[in-house]
Amino acid sequence: MNGPIPAKLFAATLLVTLAACGGGESGDAGVAQDTSAATAAAFDSGAAAAPAAPAPAAPAPAATTGMLDPNAAPREQLLGVPGVTPAMADALVAGRPFQDMTAVDKVLAGQNLTEQQRDSVYTRLWKPIDLNKASKEEILLIPGVGPRMQHEFEEYRPYRNIEQFRREIGKYVNEQEVARLEQYVSITPQ
Repeated sequence: MNGPIPAKLFAATLLVTLAACGGGESGDAGVAQDTSAATAAAFDSGAAAAPAAPAPAAPAPAATTGMLDPNAAPREQLLGVPGVTPAMADALVAGRPFQDMTAVDKVLAGQNLTEQQRDSVYTRLWKPIDLNKASKEEILLIPGVGPRMQHEFEEYRPYRNIEQFRREIGKYVNEQEVARLEQYVSITPQ
């Protein structure tokens, strides 16, 4: 999928990730900053979040966001993910099948990525985690999720459906951030 919509979604997701990681330049007046990532970062740091300014439309559901499945994406598609080198793509293909994102992360850990580079890769390459079964470590791999938000994800277990996730996590972050987080998760009812 190399059409204009996935490219725009990737750019929006990258901006959110950079804002969450502190990667934007504060003096760059030409870059609109998404306050949903700032809200999540403030929540994780314990600081009070400023009211959210109007944000771009919520991302499309996970099936159309351009996320690649690390178990299924061909090497050529993996190479299209910013930050993925040929050696990384080969290691990912050789490591299949991955049971969960911690297994993917172990492969990438051997590639000397910084946390910011890893988060950038995970905005395009992700195997949705089951909220009812995911480990703490796996939840923390979601770009922009820190220990406090990870605790909130676990606190509401078992999730019966995605609407419950939206409602409970929506208590802590705005609608756009809930939509962003939703693309990283799945729910197997208990």
